[in-house]
Amino acid sequence: MVDLSLQALNAVALRDALATGELSARDATGHFLSVIEARNRHLGAFITITAEQAMADAGTADNLHAQLSRAHRLSELPLLHGMPLAFKDLTDVAGVPTTHGSAALEHKPAPEDGALAATLKGQGVISLGKTQVPEFGLTAYSENRIAPPSRNPHSLSRSSGGSSGGSAAAVAAGMVPFAPGTDGGGSIRIPAGACGLVGLKPGRGMVPSGANAGDAAKLVVAGPLAADAALLMDALVPREQAPDGGYLANVGQAPTPLKVGVSLDSPWAGVFPFEVEQEALDGLARGIKLLEEAGHRVAEAEIRYDNRYPEAFTAAWTAGVGSARIAPQREALLTPLTRTFRRRAQQRSALKVNEALVFLRQFEHDTIAQYAQWDVILMPTLAQTPRPIGWFTGGGHSSEPWPSEWAGDADEDYRRQCEYAPWSSMVNVCGLPAISIPVNVTTSGLPMGIQVIGKPGSELQLLQLAAVLEAFQ
Repeated sequence: MVDLSLQALNAVALRDALATGELSARDATGHFLSVIEARNRHLGAFITITAEQAMADAGTADNLHAQLSRAHRLSELPLLHGMPLAFKDLTDVAGVPTTHGSAALEHKPAPEDGALAATLKGQGVISLGKTQVPEFGLTAYSENRIAPPSRNPHSLSRSSGGSSGGSAAAVAAGMVPFAPGTDGGGSIRIPAGACGLVGLKPGRGMVPSGANAGDAAKLVVAGPLAADAALLMDALVPREQAPDGGYLANVGQAPTPLKVGVSLDSPWAGVFPFEVEQEALDGLARGIKLLEEAGHRVAEAEIRYDNRYPEAFTAAWTAGVGSARIAPQREALLTPLTRTFRRRAQQRSALKVNEALVFLRQFEHDTIAQYAQWDVILMPTLAQTPRPIGWFTGGGHSSEPWPSEWAGDADEDYRRQCEYAPWSSMVNVCGLPAISIPVNVTTSGLPMGIQVIGKPGSELQLLQLAAVLEAFQ
C-alpha cells in the first residue's frame, strides 16, 4: 500500500527524515517499491526492478545509521543516506544486467558499478532497478524491442521522451523522489520537458563520468531529473568544483538580473525545416513573462549556425554504435534506426569521423562566441507537445499489444526527432550547461517547458532561475 504521507515528502524532506532516523531506509525503500508495483505496469518506466537487493541494501543502511547514532556520529552519514532512486539502463550497476535497451545484446549482469552508480552509491543511495531507454540511448523516445515503451504519466498514450525517458516517467509518477539521467544530445532535457520536470545538463567535465570510448566528441554528461535537482547535484559534483556551501544551500538565492537572449534558430533548420507548435510558443511566452516579472531583461537574439552541423553531429553521435560489439547473427534484432546508423558508421572512414570532430570543435568556439553577448539563451525545450507512443517509429505501440512491428523508415524517424527537439544537441557539442524548466500546461494537460542555456560554470545560476520561476508560478 502506498503511504500517502511519505508520498507528499519532497526529496530534501525525505533526505532529512532518513538522516535524523525519523524514517528508516527500509520503510522508504518499501514505500517506493510499492509505488513501482502499482504503477509500472501502466507506465513501462522500469525494465528491471531489484526489490530484494534494494531491501537488503536498505537494511545495511539502517544498520549503519544505528551504529553511528550510538556513537553520536550521525554527521558522518553520507549525503544521500537511504535515498531510493533508479538508474537508466545504460548505466552499469553491479549484479544487474545492463540491456542498453537492445535485443541484440546478451543481458549479462554487470561485474561492477559504472562511474555514475559508484558515485551515487558512495553517497548512500539505494538502487531500486533500471529504467527504460531507447536502444543504445540513441533516440528522443524510450521505446525498444525488449520491454514495453515508457509512457508519459500526464497522458499514457504519449511518450516520456528519451533517452532518460524511463527515469523521467518514474520521477513524474512518484516511483522515485529523483533520478540521475545522462545527456549526450538532449537526453535529460527532452524527457524533463515531456514529463514536466526540472532537468539539468551540467557543463562538460562537471560530473565525473568515467571513460567512454564511444563518445569521442565528449558529448555525454550526467545530471539530475528532479524538483530538488540541487540536492542531487551536491552528490554528483566533486566538492572542489561545487559552489561554496554547495548547490542546495545556495539555490534559494535569486540570481542578479540577467540579460536573456531569446532564439528559435536551430542548426538543424537547414536540413530539417521545422515548425514550432503553438503550445511550445505559448510555453515560451509564459517563460518570458515569468523571467520579466523576476526582473530579468529579455530580448531577441539572432544566432547563426554553420549548415555543416547536422552531418558532423550525426557522424559523431553514431560512431559509438558503429563500433559496438554485436554478434553478426544478432544484428537483425536491432531496431531499424540503430541498424541503419550502425551500417553507415561502419562505412564511414576514420578520416571522415576525425574531420567531423574537428568541425564540431570549431562550431563550439563559434557558437559560444555568439552566445557571449547574453547571460543566458532561451528557447522552448521542445518544438512540439509530447509525441504519441509509436509516432517516431511508425509503429503501433499506442494501441497494439507490445511488441509491435517497427514499420517506420530510419531516416524519417531521425528527421522527426530533430524536428521535435531542434535545440538540444548543439548544447552538448558546446559543452555548456542547460536546464529545462516546466512553465506551462496545455489545455489537454500536457506539460511544456523552456530551455535556458548558461555560460560555463553557471549550473547554480540555472538552478536558481528554476527556483525563481517556480516561485512566480
